[in-house]
Amino acid sequence: MALEQVFVVREKELRTTKNGDLYISATLGDKTGSISARMWQASEAVFNSIPVEGFIQITGRVEDYRGSLQLLLDACRPFPSDKLNMADFLPVSQFDIEEMWAELLDILREGIKNKSVRLLIKKFVEDKQLVARFKRSPAAVQMHHPFIGGLLEHTLNVVRAAKALLPLYPKLSGDLVYAGAFLHDIAKSAELTSGLNVHYTEAGQLVGHITIACLWVQEKARLLSDELGEQFPQEIIDLLQHVIIAHHGQYDFGSPKLPAIPEAFFLHYLDNLDAKMWMTAHAIENDHDHNAPFTSYIRQLETRIYKRSKTLGQLPNQDDTATGNLFEK
Repeated sequence: MALEQVFVVREKELRTTKNGDLYISATLGDKTGSISARMWQASEAVFNSIPVEGFIQITGRVEDYRGSLQLLLDACRPFPSDKLNMADFLPVSQFDIEEMWAELLDILREGIKNKSVRLLIKKFVEDKQLVARFKRSPAAVQMHHPFIGGLLEHTLNVVRAAKALLPLYPKLSGDLVYAGAFLHDIAKSAELTSGLNVHYTEAGQLVGHITIACLWVQEKARLLSDELGEQFPQEIIDLLQHVIIAHHGQYDFGSPKLPAIPEAFFLHYLDNLDAKMWMTAHAIENDHDHNAPFTSYIRQLETRIYKRSKTLGQLPNQDDTATGNLFEK
């Protein structure tokens, strides 16, 4: 399929084929997502003319490569940003940012009963610079919710899930679950950028959101101790930091500690659930072959997703005479 379009450049790399020829490997995108691109028989001059986190106008074609779409570039040139609508290149949550933030605060306000935990969360909520970054931050570079407002959307979903499921597990501490759900990824606002391209900050690469969030809990607790003239309960600090540290659930996934309290297990599965549900929905919605029953292989999920399970209720009605009394008393 022939194509002439403007894209934002997310990544670029000059590579060499087995024959010694140069080619360009790039990731291009707009607000709908990203696509891999190749330009064969390229030159250093063309490569150097491509601006990272800038814009290029390309001519080329789209082809299927191992089950995924790929752009093959015939030509490209820089394109001035002042001639573009930035909204066309910034992926943003489909939900209203301020409405999500208000709902999140309402659930936390209703759900957290412990005075010390309420005061600690209040310290985070009153940090205007932190909240502003939190509202704009993506939840990840690629894995799930990788768009402006994605971190807030993901956090709200985890908090909603906690609210729905906590009544089933009355022995859990709602205070710890709600506070942990709010704080588990909050430091992604420092780990990731929220501009045209999502990538790791220096602090994100060197320290990471889990460690940063634990440091923030310690810092906010110290501020409270100074203001109140009494030591903030160390047990609350330890438990909240454990929930944050263990929320990835496995050493291989970046958790320094495995879950060791029921609330940490609970939060880990809620966090994983929301991430996986976004990934499956995104894979189905963006699969390029709309007629195929399965998506292409999703490396992060280690499978292909069947796309027609939602239509089960739309199947032709079957003869129900044999089961007519099944659900009657």
